[in-house]
Amino acid sequence: MIALRDGRKLLGILRSWDQFANLVIQQTKERIFVPPLTAGPNQTRGLYADIDRGIFLVRGENVLLLGEIDLDKDDDPPPGYDLADRALVERLAKQKKAEDKVREKSKVKKLSTLGFEGENLGDVLLG
Repeated sequence: MIALRDGRKLLGILRSWDQFANLVIQQTKERIFVPPLTAGPNQTRGLYADIDRGIFLVRGENVLLLGEIDLDKDDDPPPGYDLADRALVERLAKQKKAEDKVREKSKVKKLSTLGFEGENLGDVLLG
C-alpha cells in the first residue's frame, strides 16, 4: 500500500525501486475512500471503491508512506468501510474535495486579513 502526497492510496505488487524511492507497481488499484456522514446523514460507515490502474510508476518525492499488506487480510474490507459502486464513490469524493477546497479558501482569506501568509495564499485569493 502506498499513500501519495496528493492523498491517493495505491495497492499493488512492488516490482522495482531505486535510490530515489521511485517505485514501479504492477496490478495497481487506486482505492478511493469516502468517510462516514459524507455519503449521507444516516450513513454510519464509510464507502470505498477500487479502480484498476495497471502498471504504475511513482516518483519518489510523491511517496508519503509505503507499507506491506497482510495477504490474509487483503480481501477484507477496511474496518468501518463498505465496498460501494465506483461511480457513486467517485462522485461523493469529488464533492467532498470541492467542499474542502471552499472551506480552505475561506480559512486562508480570514487568516490573510489578520496578516498571516500561507504557502498558496496567492492562488487562493486569485482563484
